[in-house]
Amino acid sequence: MEETTKSDGLQREIHELEKKDFELWSIGVLVVLILAAGFAALVLPNVMGHHGFLRVNGRYLPQLFFGFIVLIVLFNIYTLQRRRSLQKARDRLMHELVRREAAEKLSLVDPLTELYNRRYLTQVVARESNRADRLGSEMTFLVADIDGFRALNTRFGHLRGDRILSEVAQILKRTFRTSDTIVRYGGDEFLVLLPDTDVAQARQGVDRFLKQVERWNRANSSEGFTLSLTCGLAAYAKGADASAVLQAALQDLDTEKSRHSPPA
Repeated sequence: MEETTKSDGLQREIHELEKKDFELWSIGVLVVLILAAGFAALVLPNVMGHHGFLRVNGRYLPQLFFGFIVLIVLFNIYTLQRRRSLQKARDRLMHELVRREAAEKLSLVDPLTELYNRRYLTQVVARESNRADRLGSEMTFLVADIDGFRALNTRFGHLRGDRILSEVAQILKRTFRTSDTIVRYGGDEFLVLLPDTDVAQARQGVDRFLKQVERWNRANSSEGFTLSLTCGLAAYAKGADASAVLQAALQDLDTEKSRHSPPA
């Protein structure tokens, strides 16, 4: 929130610089018009008709032209200095704005999987639920959990575990649409927010995802383990509490795990 406020402040400063830039050019045009009017006021009285021809009294013209040129040069020097100053300030502000926006984006991304993190989840859920309410469209929460991940970490080490997390993230990216939002929810859990999707369509997405996992297992049979995931789903209804829907998806995940776990 604080970073967003700072970025808005920088954008306002850039806007103010643009206004100053416009004001500088307006002053320049006004000065040129004033100098031209003054030059005309001095020259025209010296222009007299003589036998049908125009005759100019040129006694003061060299000094007048010299003064006119000096004023233009001085004003151009001033204008160029102001332009450089404004450009430097604009470049500094743009650099700071880009840096802060990049830092804010990085703070919303999980560095290991390069997926969005839970900090971003709050923003996207609010945005997509408002959109679903406004359009009356469907939306489904999908939660996926790697089965036996703790045992995998213990057996093969955290480096192998981190690689598996990255592989699952890539499979999720290949499976779901660019309009879907994929989040590393925590540990070995992933969340996919599916706008314009009902539960039946989401189940089809789960089937595609699990088929991709099967392909990964066939391609990586030498890993010494079989990758498997359990998924839970919950549908968002208009006006619902999004956090409650997320909890329902997590509960469905627990139910699926209990259903598929071997009896004690």
